[in-house]
Amino acid sequence: MRPLGLTYAGYLVLLVLFERDGLAVGEIGRRLFLDSGTLTPVLRRMEGLGIVSRRRSPDDEREVRISLTPAGRRLEAQLNEIRAALACRMALPVSALAALRGQLHDLRSRIAAEEHGAA
Repeated sequence: MRPLGLTYAGYLVLLVLFERDGLAVGEIGRRLFLDSGTLTPVLRRMEGLGIVSRRRSPDDEREVRISLTPAGRRLEAQLNEIRAALACRMALPVSALAALRGQLHDLRSRIAAEEHGAA
């Protein structure tokens, strides 16, 4: 990812935007379990690279929406290649990777539920 100018956090933001473009910063943060103080510098850097745009929501001026630019959209194929190469290097079957991803998702959901219950 470094040759693309991306940090790991930037890579994660792109994965979220590839699934659903035009999300609010808060929604991206919820999906990645990152606060806006962590996310804002990442988004500014990505905007500087020309791969995302940041715009205020017309419905709520307090909300900033993040959208992929055409250059950002073109990164999807390259990042898919990187993900495939990483999967090969891990030498795990696809089913094991899918199971691990599911377990991590469940763990994050439990942690989030615990945090909301304690609040």
